[in-house]
Amino acid sequence: MKSRQIPWLAGLALIGFGVITDVRGEDGIFTVYLARHAEKDLTVAEAPDPPLSRCGELRAQALADMLKDARLERVYSTPYTRTLETALPAAELHQKEVETYDPRQLEVFAELVLERKQDSLVIGHSNTTAVLAGLLADEQGQAFGEAEYDRLYLVNRYGEQARLTLLHQKFSCSQQ
Repeated sequence: MKSRQIPWLAGLALIGFGVITDVRGEDGIFTVYLARHAEKDLTVAEAPDPPLSRCGELRAQALADMLKDARLERVYSTPYTRTLETALPAAELHQKEVETYDPRQLEVFAELVLERKQDSLVIGHSNTTAVLAGLLADEQGQAFGEAEYDRLYLVNRYGEQARLTLLHQKFSCSQQ
């Protein structure tokens, strides 16, 4: 028998004896996806809680499409119309309710997310999303510009270890 086959056969034997188990659950592997709300409708004069613009609606759907194969167990949003409307397409796609959190209580919310250890999508704001990602990854997160809508933060957690990854969504409002 060739020596390259031994690791493969050993792996088969471990599976056969039930030694390999699902690393989720007690081991605490989970991913949190964080994004800012999509573009808000600025044509609504002096609206304190504006809805998404048409472009924002398209971006929210594009985010849902991007995460369609992710295993989302929870979807969170702040209680504002623009964040709820951004979270809704992904929540519907994954047959989840959108749960709200208080953006003024990021530390408390971060503790809850870390305690639950579930794959989640969190929709926030330009001044909270990166900060929350930092709290979840034990790193320093900083607010970003009001005109930036393309950031998608991934926080991968395994026990006490964390990795923060920043991605930029490929999306253009010309995709109508």
